[in-house]
Amino acid sequence: MLLLLADGEPEAVDAQAEQLAALAQAGGAFSVQVAQNAAEEAQLWQARRSVSIALARIQPNRLGEDICVPVDRIAEFVARVKVIAAATGRPIVVFGHAGDGNLHPNILFDSREAAQVEATWRAAEAIFALALELGGTLSGEHGIGTLKRGFMVQAFSPAALEQQRAIKRACDPAGLLNPGKVLP
Repeated sequence: MLLLLADGEPEAVDAQAEQLAALAQAGGAFSVQVAQNAAEEAQLWQARRSVSIALARIQPNRLGEDICVPVDRIAEFVARVKVIAAATGRPIVVFGHAGDGNLHPNILFDSREAAQVEATWRAAEAIFALALELGGTLSGEHGIGTLKRGFMVQAFSPAALEQQRAIKRACDPAGLLNPGKVLP
């Protein structure tokens, strides 16, 4: 599902919405629906908000991640995530903000199964490496955290990491704020 939003002056929005619908159809969309009023628009957005809830019906747990790739590499990223899913045996659902390449791959698993948990971590690492390989970043909006910490040396030069450490030292000379959490 791809939600496209036309924004601006009311008289321009209708024309933009029709242009977006035509582009979607030309691009091979199976179905195109243009909201005719605020209630229909709200219904379409409710479908997006329901994604996370729906995933719980597939597997009881999910590792929801946040990466960014260049917009022109989104299709390649999604295709290669399918390969990662097949290789690890974990279902992976990708959704996000296509307009800026900010994607949320969600790896589905059952935390009661050790093999699934291990495969989930392998899939996550492969996804992080893929995002960087495609010229993207480790986070589009949710930050690095401890899971992506090991990838910082791939994502940033030694000089950039040292600059970040210097800022951390200047702002937190006693090392009290999130000690050892992000910077390797």
